[in-house]
Amino acid sequence: MRQFEELCEGCIATVVSRTTPVDACRLSLVSNTFRSAAESDAVWNQFLPSDSQFMDSIISNSPSLANVPSKKSLYLALSDRPIIIDNGLKSFQLDRKSGKICYMLAARSLSIAWVDDERYWKWIPMHNSRFSQVAKLHIVCWFDIHGMISMRDLSPNTQYAAYLVFKLINASGFRNPDSPVEISVGVEGGHRSTKTVYLDPNVEDRSHSGEVGLRQPSVRNDGWLEIEIGEFFNSGLEDEEVQMNVKETNDYTSKMGLFVEGIEVRPK
Repeated sequence: MRQFEELCEGCIATVVSRTTPVDACRLSLVSNTFRSAAESDAVWNQFLPSDSQFMDSIISNSPSLANVPSKKSLYLALSDRPIIIDNGLKSFQLDRKSGKICYMLAARSLSIAWVDDERYWKWIPMHNSRFSQVAKLHIVCWFDIHGMISMRDLSPNTQYAAYLVFKLINASGFRNPDSPVEISVGVEGGHRSTKTVYLDPNVEDRSHSGEVGLRQPSVRNDGWLEIEIGEFFNSGLEDEEVQMNVKETNDYTSKMGLFVEGIEVRPK
């Protein structure tokens, strides 16, 4: 380590920039020389998305970011909270540990069967949602929610997972253990991974003894529920569309009380 410290600060910065944000923070504790190198703009610029036009568009959606004192400060700001973009239809954020790109597609950007008929769905504001409106299920017998995102918008060479982000408030029709919800994810025109889950965390799973029970949602740090829809790998070699689907079309029991914030895509 002493021989490594004898390198010039620029060389150390080059090496550190080939690691990860977590490693850079750890290496900054080694010595003053390492700290200066590990906190330099040269290092943290490597952890930010490389498309300058894209970064300019992100900063334009949050003017306070234009005044951050360093690239590290910009990175931390982008990983600390989501930035609303695309006229409120999407949020952007960096994964704090890896610097990989994360998106949430707002409910307004999803294709939801009958969403424009107020007999079935309504658009309402919710105080703890990052978006101005969420979709509230008034009453339907079955539902179908579909989202799509382009691989080119995501970090290459990265394993991703998609999650439905929702709430159940005074809900009914989701506790039938014999009628789980079907979820799937896959590249458009290619293989789709399909499985079944329960949206209600309180449903009693009736899986046969010895079998793995169906997946149920977990509570997020922001208070919403999420359920994993599926995984996919972005090789970065082709411009493909990833399709994500959540539906229940077999049980014609009336369903209500589902609030959809969106579908989040983040590194697995």
